[in-house]
Amino acid sequence: MKIAVLSSHTSSMFWFRMDMMKDFIKKGHTVIALGSEPEAVWKRKFEEYNIDYRQLCVERNGMNPLKDFRTLRSLNKFMKKERPDKVFAYQAKTVIYGSIAAKINGISEVYPLVAGLGSVFRGKGFKNKIVKTVMKIEYWVACKSSKKVFFQNHDDKNEFISNGLIKDEKTVIINGSGVNLKKFKPTPLPQEPAFLFIGRLIKDKGIMEYLEACKGVKAKYPKVRCLLVGPFDSNPSALKSEELNPYIENGIIEYFGEQDDVRPFIAQCSTYLLPSYHEGTPKTVLEAMAMGRSIITSDAPGCRETVIDGLNGYLVKVKDITGLTNKMEYLISNGEICNSMGKESAKIAREKYDVKIVNQSIMQVMGL
Repeated sequence: MKIAVLSSHTSSMFWFRMDMMKDFIKKGHTVIALGSEPEAVWKRKFEEYNIDYRQLCVERNGMNPLKDFRTLRSLNKFMKKERPDKVFAYQAKTVIYGSIAAKINGISEVYPLVAGLGSVFRGKGFKNKIVKTVMKIEYWVACKSSKKVFFQNHDDKNEFISNGLIKDEKTVIINGSGVNLKKFKPTPLPQEPAFLFIGRLIKDKGIMEYLEACKGVKAKYPKVRCLLVGPFDSNPSALKSEELNPYIENGIIEYFGEQDDVRPFIAQCSTYLLPSYHEGTPKTVLEAMAMGRSIITSDAPGCRETVIDGLNGYLVKVKDITGLTNKMEYLISNGEICNSMGKESAKIAREKYDVKIVNQSIMQVMGL
């Protein structure tokens, strides 16, 4: 079969969906990947895995209706020409417009993944309310045009059901994107305590809470390392370089920018942190768990599924800098707990988040 995989963020598709696409190919199917970035940059990278990459006219964070119409037109043109047998889409714009374009062209085998509801969907204010209302209508149309819809946590699924966007029988829960256990393996903890945050530098990820908690920790424990990996972003809540620079210049944070391989950085930390406001299921947390790290994350949709509080890490309230700081300081003073929690994390990753198990669930629903 010919399978189209749609995303409004090419690098996310390359790093987070490659295992899934490779499994599609192992089953004898053809995969065409559509993303936002130029073919000149990405086509050869995808071809190494026998995947045909095409650039899609899509703007991930914009709200310009004319640009969104061009996205729909671009997807409609693709569907009409290629006639894929099945479509897998994730991220808001490709989910919405990919599902609609498929419906227009009589393609019923559409399987969107709602991998977390963004800041617009959960935000407040009059302008946000208008945008949210439009998005609800668009999601309703997308769900109506789809055969099944994947969710990564029950909070997001229940949000869609309670808003009348989808019926329960059309939903499927999967355990995130999974983690490649051959690639991410347990490594020894560093001798000295060290913390790590990996992610796009947007405020909804809890980056400011992490920076402020590190500031408090470093004031009491100056030898503790606080690492940061991730790119700046175009998201409305993106952190600006001038906001980050004081933390770097004052020795609070060691910033390493965007990295193709995060394993060397996970290996340098004793505890992984992600105080995000909402997620689907955070892949970086799964990768840190697979490498045997204790986790501190927020008691928020998507995040709370990864941690059994007190067993493999701790859950803190959203935007709770004091709570985050207290848990960091506790693990600094009780370093032996990081080792036992890390072992529990690795066990949970093996039993629940193995990418092979997750991909098998996806393929079974898609009839592959």
